[in-house]
Amino acid sequence: MASLTDIIEAYILALVEEGGGVVEIQRAYLAEYFNCVPSQITYVLSSRFQPERGYIVESKRGGGGYIRVVKIELTDGVTDILKNVGKSLTQGEAYGYLLRLFDEGLVDEKSLKMMQAVLSRDTLALDLPHRDWLRARIFKALLHAYFSVAEDKE
Repeated sequence: MASLTDIIEAYILALVEEGGGVVEIQRAYLAEYFNCVPSQITYVLSSRFQPERGYIVESKRGGGGYIRVVKIELTDGVTDILKNVGKSLTQGEAYGYLLRLFDEGLVDEKSLKMMQAVLSRDTLALDLPHRDWLRARIFKALLHAYFSVAEDKE
């Protein structure tokens, strides 16, 4: 059975899809609809709708406040993601990018799991900041190899 977090995420995703990539909704309405506290909605938005996953979340607080969720389209495919990865990459950011590639149908589930295993903090058993630096380099190399993208020399 799906968790409440998964159900809220699916609901918001459906609204974004129906809205052509954009939805505006009130946090209080969502909390009431799902019979949960507003912080549960905030958690879903912050953990499931990150820029790495292809979303921008804007909010306006107050009486007439709203939350706007905007889907960011990949205009140049994997190159868009490579441009956004700097010299350091956390596990959460890497997994977010990988989930986006999976959601967009650009990688299959087996490849997703393999890349997640390679980029996990358990595999990269180094102290910070070296671990995040190495993860960024490996992530870029994985994408270049998987998608046969020409590498930019830094």
